[in-house]
Amino acid sequence: MRNHADIYETTLLDFKDHLKLERSMSPNTIAAYTSDVHKYFDLLRADGIAPADASSDDIFRFLETQVAAGVTRRSQSRILSSVKALYRFLDAEGALPAGNPCDKLSAPKINPYLPTVLSVEEVLAILDSVDLSKPEGHRNRAILEVLYSCGLRVSELVNLKISDLFPDEQFIRVFGKGSKQRLVPIGEPALKAIRLYREVRDAGPVQKAAEDILFLNRRGGKLTREMIFHIVKEQAEVAGIRKDISPHTFRHSFATHLVENGADLRVVQQMLGHESILTTEIYTHIDTRKWQDTILKFHPTRT
Repeated sequence: MRNHADIYETTLLDFKDHLKLERSMSPNTIAAYTSDVHKYFDLLRADGIAPADASSDDIFRFLETQVAAGVTRRSQSRILSSVKALYRFLDAEGALPAGNPCDKLSAPKINPYLPTVLSVEEVLAILDSVDLSKPEGHRNRAILEVLYSCGLRVSELVNLKISDLFPDEQFIRVFGKGSKQRLVPIGEPALKAIRLYREVRDAGPVQKAAEDILFLNRRGGKLTREMIFHIVKEQAEVAGIRKDISPHTFRHSFATHLVENGADLRVVQQMLGHESILTTEIYTHIDTRKWQDTILKFHPTRT
C-alpha cells in the first residue's frame, strides 16, 4: 500500500485501484463507492479513528448520519455495500488484525424497486413521433430503436461500433460493465433504422477518432451520455408521454415485455448483461404488478 502521510487518502486511493484493477467495476460504480467511502472517512477523520481501527458502532454511526441527511433506504443499502467492500479489501490486505467490523452488519431491508416501464403502445408512439425530415431524425430514430430492440445501457449505446454490428446474423456485439462482451439479438425494425441512418451518417463529417463509432453528433464525434438523455426526454415530450423516463426506461421496457411474453429469465439475464439472476428477477415483479392490476380492475367484487 502507498506510504503517504494521510492514511485516509492512501486507503481511498488503494481501494479505488482495487475496484478498478481487481474487481473490474465500471467507472460509475467506482465513483459511487469511492464517494461513499470518502464520506465515511470524513466521520472517522473527525474522531481521529483510522479506517482499520473502526468498529461496527462507528459504521452504524455513519449510517445514522446518512439517514439524518435524508438518504433513501436504497442509497443506504448501496452505502453499506461500499463500506463492506472497503473492509473486504482491507481484510484481504491483512490490515484488520482485530477482524472485519462489517461481519455483524446487515443491509437495511428495502421494498423491491419497480422501475418505470413504457407500454408497447407508448414505445411505438415515441418511435413514430420522430421527424425524419430533420437532419438528426434518422439518427434519433435509430438510437431509440436500438435502445428498445437490444435493451442497452447508455454507455453501451454511445460506445457501439459499426464493427460490432452483424446484420446478416441479426446480432450486435456489446461490451458491458467490466468490458464483458455479450451478443444481443437485434430486430429488423432497428436494423432498418440503422441502414437509413448510415446513409446520412456516412455522407456527413466523421472525425478520425470516431470512424468506427455508430452514433455521431453533428460534428462527426461520439455522442455523450447527456445527449442521449436529452434525445429521449425530448422525444417522449413530443409523443405526449407524461411519464418521467430516461434511456434506461427503454431497457426496463425491453426486459419487461420479454418476460411478459414468456421469455426465459436466464435468456433475459444474458441479453441484459446482468451478473446475477437476482437483478433480472425484478422484471417478474413488474409482470406480477401488471396482472394484479388487471385482476383488481376487472374482478366482479371491485367497487
